[in-house]
Amino acid sequence: MEVEKDTYKTILKPSEEVLFKEKGSKFFGYAFPVSSEEDVKAHIEVLKKQHHSARHWCYAWQLGKNYEHYRANDDGEPSNSAGMPIYGQLQSFDVTNILVVAVRYFGGTKLGVGGLIQAYKTTAQMALETCRIVERTIDEAFVLKFEYPEMNTVMRIIKDENIYLLNQKMELNCEFEISVRKKDAERVFELFENTYKVTIKRMEN
Repeated sequence: MEVEKDTYKTILKPSEEVLFKEKGSKFFGYAFPVSSEEDVKAHIEVLKKQHHSARHWCYAWQLGKNYEHYRANDDGEPSNSAGMPIYGQLQSFDVTNILVVAVRYFGGTKLGVGGLIQAYKTTAQMALETCRIVERTIDEAFVLKFEYPEMNTVMRIIKDENIYLLNQKMELNCEFEISVRKKDAERVFELFENTYKVTIKRMEN
């Protein structure tokens, strides 16, 4: 039985600028942590101002804890010669919530499709190699509701299961928001659901 993946890899801060040269062309590479397509657009706009005399700003991004959204852009280079080689490096490094951009200054000599693929791939790889890649867990959040007398029972389960408490409201009627690692979510849900006088429901993302 395949175990559902409940971790993802990403970066927390931008890469250093890297430079790859090939037959007079210069390729500047960058990697940025991003959480939305708006972030992507903002970074590309900044790079277009910074490198206003460049010829191409090719990029690929991947978003989502389950790696579900991605896009590759050749920005005027021959089809699949720039964006896809960059995206291939995102897959190779197994990272998400990341944008990688390669900015090209044309040096007068055409590289051909094979040369372009290699140049964009290398630039993306160099940018990602300067980053510190971190692993994060995919968590699910729940709301627990119970009356004060059940506090000890609830707290014991939280302690035993190493559950992360996001928020708590301790009154006569108590309400806890908890975060549970995805792989443990079903089991923890059932634990609380089967606990007398405690209700649990999933929080919407």
